[in-house]
Amino acid sequence: MGRLFFITLEGQIYRCKHCHTHLGLMDDIMSKSFHSSHGKAYLFAKIVNVTVGEKEERLMLTGLHTVVDIFCVGCGSLVGWKYEAAYEKIQKYKEGKFVLERYQVLGPNGNGYIPAQVPQALSDTDNTDNTDEG
Repeated sequence: MGRLFFITLEGQIYRCKHCHTHLGLMDDIMSKSFHSSHGKAYLFAKIVNVTVGEKEERLMLTGLHTVVDIFCVGCGSLVGWKYEAAYEKIQKYKEGKFVLERYQVLGPNGNGYIPAQVPQALSDTDNTDNTDEG
């Protein structure tokens, strides 16, 4: 295995909750109104220090998407997914964007997110009004 190189971010940083590797900046959040099967999730324009899994088709609440899971390079934890393709015109804005699941990351103030214990279907539901939840 080769040497790992990490990008260090400055500002208000979201980090992996397991190993504290920097993942994204608050300034790069496009929406805080996404949801995953584990609770809240945030849509980011860009993130760093992740590797991607295999492309797969997923039927989500907002339609069919081609996605890849994203994993922290520091510890290998699944932290979210990246949209490779959206098939509905209204969902095209998600292409090339990243979703970090809040239960897998620490926010800029160091706080984690505890998901509700209510089981949910696989979801990428978003409220496009970009309200600042969570």
